[in-house]
Amino acid sequence: MSRSEGQPKYNTREEVDFVIIGSGAAGGVLARELSTNGFSVVVLEQGQYRTAADFKHDELDVIFNNELLNHPGWNDPQTFRKFASETAVQMQGEPPPAYYARGVGGSSVHFTANYWRFHQSDFMERSLLGPMEGTGFADWPIGYEELEPYYTRVEWECGVSGQPGPFEAPRSRPYPVPPMPVKSSGVLFEKGARAMGLHPQPAPLAILSKPLNGRPACIHCGFCMGFGCEVNAKSSTLASMIPAAEATGRCEIRPLSTVFRIQTNAAGRVNEVVYLDAAGKQQAQKTRAAVLSANGAETPRLLLLSESARSPNGLANSSGIVGQYLMGNGHSVTQAAFEHPLNEFKSVQVTRIVHDFYENDPSRGFYGGGGMDARPFLDSTPILHALTGMPPDKPTWGSEFKQMLRHYFTRKMSVLGSTTSVPLASNNITLDPNLKDDKGRPAIRMTYMDHADDLAMATFLQDRAVEILGAAGAKEIWREPVEGGTIQAHLLGTCRMGNDPTTSVVDKYHRAHDVPNLFICDGSSFVSSGRGQPTMTIQALAFRAAEHITRFARNGEI
Repeated sequence: MSRSEGQPKYNTREEVDFVIIGSGAAGGVLARELSTNGFSVVVLEQGQYRTAADFKHDELDVIFNNELLNHPGWNDPQTFRKFASETAVQMQGEPPPAYYARGVGGSSVHFTANYWRFHQSDFMERSLLGPMEGTGFADWPIGYEELEPYYTRVEWECGVSGQPGPFEAPRSRPYPVPPMPVKSSGVLFEKGARAMGLHPQPAPLAILSKPLNGRPACIHCGFCMGFGCEVNAKSSTLASMIPAAEATGRCEIRPLSTVFRIQTNAAGRVNEVVYLDAAGKQQAQKTRAAVLSANGAETPRLLLLSESARSPNGLANSSGIVGQYLMGNGHSVTQAAFEHPLNEFKSVQVTRIVHDFYENDPSRGFYGGGGMDARPFLDSTPILHALTGMPPDKPTWGSEFKQMLRHYFTRKMSVLGSTTSVPLASNNITLDPNLKDDKGRPAIRMTYMDHADDLAMATFLQDRAVEILGAAGAKEIWREPVEGGTIQAHLLGTCRMGNDPTTSVVDKYHRAHDVPNLFICDGSSFVSSGRGQPTMTIQALAFRAAEHITRFARNGEI
């Protein structure tokens, strides 16, 4: 893929129809849809514009030096604390607490590409189960049936490989291409799960098993999780949406553009978006409307930075909940070694999943549900395997350690449990009062501690994983501790949608309650977390939002 020839170059003083902030899972879809529908669009992206030819298999640079995560122009730190009573600190020697890629395509470039649809229950659990004291447990203002056509569009237009499973919600169309070939981990996981009376199914993945929409099939290189795809088989918006947006001749992708303020006029309407360009020089793009799709950490940060006399607590924040109700999905990891080589370093991460425990079950004694999948996880690349892949009782240095590396690298697999995440106002994104980036912007401060029910659900899934791996014939099984997470790759809920402006930030069409020409669409719009794989729903929401935004614009309602 190469950048389209003839991409428009809009003057910053020329008023465009839409400025979209962020080019990831939601922003990329919105860019294609709005430009295809005839509007002039500028996409401001703080990261670089990489193409497939720029991606590499250098584990040191990509994973340990955070090549896809770091701000390309300056130091942009984050801080973390578990509770508001603590002082947030930078996590030394750890990935950033809000874990996301910067670059055209956003985190869709480096994601694992698990693509589960939500179930009907995900949108209406408050009605089904009743209130949860001390939480933001609530129904969505939309249901699965309204979103289903847009899930189908994601599968066919972005590109998802799969096969319907026994617990899926109704669908209007099959998957466009069949599931990925099963790996050793999938075979063993399926064997163990069936022995327990469970119902394993092929994993739906946003990676192509066969060519689709002019893009090639996966070459099974094994560098999916954390890496960009060098053949465009992974259905990032960089590969699937951005080229079509640029081909309209109405969409300019403007990389290395770090937005730090959304400016409003005396009437409280957005009139320009202020950013720092690649040289660190301040620019401002005039626009008729803005769409904020920067992710569940950067989106509330930008709204809080855009305070004014009219909006003293931050733009679109009359409710006071911008940044609150952060959800990250709970997880548990169970590792196992088998007698014979599995060679899990090859191909995609996941080929089989189990959704038998997806729904809430009161007999468990706690709220929650989730899914499990079989994968190499951190054992797919050698350095991570050496640092994290050994059983806890093995040596970590010397000749025996070397022998263990050789043995376990080809014989290991993991089962990942992914769960619900209870929305808590105490889990949030705010501006750090003490730490700033190199340009003077307050750093993202994450406050996060999983609800006790989330940890209980993660432990429940880990118990089932131990049973499955034992039934599959594992020679060794060990658990990673289930504890409150400090790193969140799923950044959800911080600008939740709803009908009541006092308890939500955007309405069901993603329009900010306070600002009629500002739309917010990304993981921050979520009301509940789903069961661990949110990106499919983020993109379905983006397709739906684009349709309504187009209607509003054509009817003069923006």
